[in-house]
Amino acid sequence: EGDAAVVRVRNSEKGIAITTDCTPRYCYSDPFEGGKQAVAETWRNLTAVGAKPLAITDNLNFGNPEKPEIMGQLVGAIKGIREACIALEYPVVSGNVSLYNETGGQAILPTPVIGGVGLIDDYRKSVGLKFRDNGESVFLIGDTIGHLGQSIYLREIEKLECGSPPIVNLKSERSNGDCVRKLINSQKITACHDVSDGGILVSLAEMAMVSNVGIEVYDLSGAIPTHHWGFGEDQGRYIIVTSQDRYVIDECKLANVSINRIGKACGSDFIFGGQRMSVESMKEKHEAWLPNYMA
Repeated sequence: EGDAAVVRVRNSEKGIAITTDCTPRYCYSDPFEGGKQAVAETWRNLTAVGAKPLAITDNLNFGNPEKPEIMGQLVGAIKGIREACIALEYPVVSGNVSLYNETGGQAILPTPVIGGVGLIDDYRKSVGLKFRDNGESVFLIGDTIGHLGQSIYLREIEKLECGSPPIVNLKSERSNGDCVRKLINSQKITACHDVSDGGILVSLAEMAMVSNVGIEVYDLSGAIPTHHWGFGEDQGRYIIVTSQDRYVIDECKLANVSINRIGKACGSDFIFGGQRMSVESMKEKHEAWLPNYMA
């Protein structure tokens, strides 16, 4: 139960980590940034389980390339993928293309799906999403500005699909990811989750539901509006869980990586901003979604 699947290599302590990612709404708004983001999210997913990202395969799904706007989407996404792969030293080793995906002349959203593979030297050091103990500290790695453009919050709460997607800072992706991977390999953190769709609060809720453990979340929004802090989809961020606070903070400072303590695992409720909901109730609502949708 982590950000990537982990498969042990037979007769070995090594593990292979595998993930796929793409955010079509980002790609529709800005194909270049969307292409970069798809690569970067696979990088983070592999890193979050302790794997060194090795390579990607791309699956480029687009509409009719004979239409200039569709060809523009395809070219922009490829350029974004290229830039991310070079910056992260994370090459494309295979791929395929599916074009002319339209119904009634309406193209699908540009969907450059990225599959990533990584290597774990010792699969036993891999971590997932689960909190292990009450009282563990929860930290956020990476900078938060509260970007809401093209976010799940805008789409689901405000019923808006607008704005530009979050910018992917590939230098920060590299430094933050390398630091997190080092912490996992040192066995100083017990859980890790990249922050993506839905932002910090959704990522924490996912961890709480997997763990069946509550969390008290500190409101560190400061000058940023609280809903921007909680639901913004800024890139290059991870949530990590540890009981070795001093060690983790010192390592991040040495790596010049931003770190903030944003909560602690405790009890059976999700607590934020003076409100609380039981993790059990959250799970019931979460798991009821699909049957209700299909009914």
